[in-house]
Amino acid sequence: ENEQQVKAFLEKTKDISTTHQCWAWKIGHHVRFNDDGEPSGTAGRPILATIEGNELTNVIVLVNRWYGGVKLGTGGLVRAYGGCAGQCLMLAEKIELIQKKEIVFSCLFNEWAIIHYELTQQQIEFQEHYTETGVMVEARVQVHQIDPLKLKLQDVTRGREEIKVVDDQTHDA
Repeated sequence: ENEQQVKAFLEKTKDISTTHQCWAWKIGHHVRFNDDGEPSGTAGRPILATIEGNELTNVIVLVNRWYGGVKLGTGGLVRAYGGCAGQCLMLAEKIELIQKKEIVFSCLFNEWAIIHYELTQQQIEFQEHYTETGVMVEARVQVHQIDPLKLKLQDVTRGREEIKVVDDQTHDA
């Protein structure tokens, strides 16, 4: 999820018996890689290329190498590190990240039952706050749910209320 977790993982998996511990990680648009003493661009960059080639995010790949006496050359190192990363990612369990946004809206008490039913049917996480005039709702919705929910709210409130996106940054769940 974040760079602190990456650092904790790398510290936890540190193995001083290896000749090289090369890694790459990607979280959203943020990437880092490390060749750990291998010739520049022969280890971390091929691992990162494999992550990006598999269209993954929120992932780190660590490859340990013990020198066995045979020099692989730069091409051999690139193939070894990229190939090992590719095999690992092929076997790894993948979890789909679903883009969500925070929204808020209000409705009258007599409209709340319909809106509540709609939120529940779509399995939307929400919190309701009762006010003097009605209900104020905060919710985390999948991006594709926003437009249909906007239409439903406009229909139920006869155009009086609209959904407001709290911030335009997307969150992953």
